[in-house]
Formats: sequence, C-alpha cells, structure tokens
Amino acid sequence: MKRFAALLVVALLLLTACTADPPDDGEAYPWPDQAPGERWRPPPGVGWQWQLTGRLDLSVQAPVYDVDGFTTTKEQVAALKKAGRKTICYLSTGAWEDFRPDADDFPKTMIGKGNGWEGERWLDIRRLTELEPLMAKRFDMCRDKGFDAVEPDNMDGYRNTSGFPLTAEDQLRYNRLIAKLAHDRGLAVGLKNDLDQIPELVGEFDFAVNEQCAQYRECEKLTPFVEAGKAVFHVEYELSVDRFCARSRELGLSSLQKRYDLDAWRRACR
Repeated sequence: MKRFAALLVVALLLLTACTADPPDDGEAYPWPDQAPGERWRPPPGVGWQWQLTGRLDLSVQAPVYDVDGFTTTKEQVAALKKAGRKTICYLSTGAWEDFRPDADDFPKTMIGKGNGWEGERWLDIRRLTELEPLMAKRFDMCRDKGFDAVEPDNMDGYRNTSGFPLTAEDQLRYNRLIAKLAHDRGLAVGLKNDLDQIPELVGEFDFAVNEQCAQYRECEKLTPFVEAGKAVFHVEYELSVDRFCARSRELGLSSLQKRYDLDAWRRACR
C-alpha cells in the first residue's frame, strides 16, 4: 500500500511536469516557493539541460541547467536565475583534472590511473583529511557563484581500475562526505552513477544523475530516487530518443539524448 501511494505521488508530479507550458525565453519558470535557508529539491520528471563544453547557450527551454562550475561565470548563473532556471554546478570530485586551476593543489601520490577521459585520473578517495579542504574550496566556489546544487562526478572509483585498492566502504564514506560538504553550504547534491550504492545513499542525496542506464538496462535501479520524490537526470549517447523515452516516462526519469562532448545540442523526451 505504501509503495502504491508513493507511485501515485510520482505520477501526479510527472503529470504536472508534462502538462505545464514551458516558459518563454526569459520568462521565470514557476517553481514552488522555497523557504529561506531551505535547499532546492528537484522533483521527478522536471526538464533539464546538460552542457559542459562550448559557448554556454542560455536560451534552451529547460527549467534546470547543469553546467561546468569552473567555466560558468557568476553573471551567467545570475542570468539563468533571473529567468527562473535552477542551476547545477558540475565538478569532478572523484578524479583529478590537469586542466583545472587548482590541479597543482593535489598531491601527486593521490593521483592514480586514467579514467578514460583526456587529462583525467582517479583520486585516492581514502585520503579524506587531504581531500576535504580541496573539495570544500570548490563547493565554496559553487555557492559563491549562486548555484543551487552540485553534480559531483566520478563517484564510483571503487568499481574501476583506479590504481588504488578502493572498497565499497571507502566509496560510501567519501560520497557521504561530498553530500555533507554540499548541504553545509545550502546546496542540493546529486549522486552520479554509482548505481549499486543507491540503497545506502538515496537518503543523503537530493537527486541522481545517470549516464546510459537504458543502454545497459539498469534504469530500474534508480527507482528509489523517484519513489522518494527526487529527480533522476538521465542521458543516453548511443541510443536515439525513440529507443528509451517511453520507458523513461514510465520510470519517471528526466531523460535526454546528448553527444559525448556535452555541448548545447540535446533531444529531450517529451
């Protein structure tokens, strides 16, 4: 009975999200009132845009923008906020990037093997004492630019060949620290991928961000977020929208088709 009630709530949230007219360019999106000091909590089915490369396109008709925390300016965040958009600050918290301005602040012994992306290598997330101030500084940047939330990337190093003997417990400890750092600054925080630890972490994260769960037939693992009234921001790269949107709607996901470079191009599930 409780499961049915939860699904009914999700269905009503999705109906509202799907039937509401999208705001015109520059028109404020009709978000519910938020009490002072209360952090943002995105509901299931809300539309979004994810852009990490290229000139930022502020005209996309999406109520949520997930953009690079370092390259997006305070003025761009303010422009999105004025238009009623909510903003998510993308950061890599589990991998070192050689192109970031704080790259030299990370001890070399903390930097492991490459994660498959140019200039990126896994971090030894067991070293919480050293990592906490580095990540806190980044989260301060997101807060000071006016972001509503953080998307911490590379949150599943223990499932990869990182160069360190990371365990599931190491990952849980680190991911919980990341959630606390965000919440201490009034920011919402998303769990990126890390599907196997959703049961342990869904209560501590405000939304989820997932790549390619449809391609790998894993989207059902994200159901705990939707049942908790929390958004799942989802992208596919190799599947066209006609291959996954119907199932995404059934599951309550906020789904896009994107290119791997994550420029402004998108196709949204309707």
